[in-house]
Amino acid sequence: QVQLVESGGGLVQAGGSLRLSCAASGRTLSSYTVAWFRQAPGKEREFVATIRWSGTTTYYADSAKDRFTISRDNVKNTVYLQMNTLKPEDTAVYYCAAGRWGTVPNNYDYWGQGTQVTVSS
Repeated sequence: QVQLVESGGGLVQAGGSLRLSCAASGRTLSSYTVAWFRQAPGKEREFVATIRWSGTTTYYADSAKDRFTISRDNVKNTVYLQMNTLKPEDTAVYYCAAGRWGTVPNNYDYWGQGTQVTVSS
């Protein structure tokens, strides 16, 4: 079992930055692909970014390209999402998840509780 805890969310003005963290306990994250998803009120959960266990391969949703960066530190058992140039439409609860490579929620077996990101205009 892997337990995931997100942190780093908050309220930020448009154009600002936040860095989300996803800390794992239980089993090591090093053998899992880890992804970030987000869910806005009334909307389905959507894929944001994912990173392979090695950290050398990443993939982003179009909405995150050139603004967000996913990275991982397998020694610290933590994955990060650096979010720059934030927009009001980035407002959502952000979740990290561990599992198999892919962009759909069903690929991921372990989920955190989420952290709220609110971007004001």
